[in-house]
Amino acid sequence: MTTPSDGPDELAGDTDEEALSADPAELFELYEKQSADDETPVTAVFEVTKSVDLRLDRYLARRVPFLSRTQLQRLIEEQAVTVNGRAPKASTKLRRGDRVVATLPPPPTNTLAAENIPLDILYEDEHLIIINKQPGLIVHPARAHKSGTLINALAWHFLHNTGGTLSTVGGDIARPGVVHRLDKFTSGVMVCAKSDTAHWRIARQFELRQTQKRYLCLVEGEVEPFADVIDLPLGKHPTLKEKAAVRHDELGKPSQTVYRTREIYEGYSLVEIELRTGRTHQIRVHMSHIGYPLVGDDVYGGKHVRVGEFDETQPDAQDFLLTRQALHAAYLGFEHPITGKKVSFQAPMWGDLQRAVDLLRKKSLKQVLEATGSILDIGTA
Repeated sequence: MTTPSDGPDELAGDTDEEALSADPAELFELYEKQSADDETPVTAVFEVTKSVDLRLDRYLARRVPFLSRTQLQRLIEEQAVTVNGRAPKASTKLRRGDRVVATLPPPPTNTLAAENIPLDILYEDEHLIIINKQPGLIVHPARAHKSGTLINALAWHFLHNTGGTLSTVGGDIARPGVVHRLDKFTSGVMVCAKSDTAHWRIARQFELRQTQKRYLCLVEGEVEPFADVIDLPLGKHPTLKEKAAVRHDELGKPSQTVYRTREIYEGYSLVEIELRTGRTHQIRVHMSHIGYPLVGDDVYGGKHVRVGEFDETQPDAQDFLLTRQALHAAYLGFEHPITGKKVSFQAPMWGDLQRAVDLLRKKSLKQVLEATGSILDIGTA
């Protein structure tokens, strides 16, 4: 749905669209409501219903007040803006009936304090930084979380360790460098941009689904068949706003998950996941729907396991082994935004998940599978 440019314009997300006025706070709110693992870009759609006689960059400057004209010109240059489905120039004059679609970075926040939070850094150069995000770490400041985030940690890292800064995309005090996100309780590999050019170009690869992503998850049950494609549409849960669900109506969006079972234990399986789409909670919903919920994912039917259930040496231990969903973003591949070379990074499993897998291997390993198409190094069983 779009609305006229002389009325409220529209923002389109994965599952719905919400009105955007000239107040950046409304856009900020939309980003906060979007799930962290929803990789669908947030875009503004404008219908030109009057003869405005304006260059494209000037028109967007009026519609997106938190971006400077220079930043909007870069947005256009990196083909994150289309006019009538085509890549325009900043100087393109708009006419009545034109449809402008802009993929937008997050709006500014109010503060960005440097905080000494440990980071597991896999790679860094002058254009980007790759980290293995720990579970429990929120990616960027939000209204309810002004500190203790990945961005606060990166600000400290650049100030005290390597120098440089995150990209300025979205404004000097925006959620800088945030190209994509992971849920608070999902661990794994993330890329953040240190230059504006790198930011635009990596974001474009995510938008066009040109990146390669693999996940590892520990699920309840011994998965059968060992490998398959889950092709089920997803959308908002009909009654619970924080959840997603399989939907076979007009609100369901095409969603595909490829899974490959790597190890089978008594009552559990370690599964490698390849996403062909990036919907909200896609892995969690799809795996639960076919009968194999993620360990620790009580939102979608999984249970929290205690140490004694996996560790034969401590059968009475009641501490929880995993206090989160057992999901890890293990692999990310993309084209380096500056050199053009293909690069890839694998993040080792975090300690809690690795411990669970090690205990299961020792206690009840039944089968190690050579799944065709799998690429992750999961260590020795």
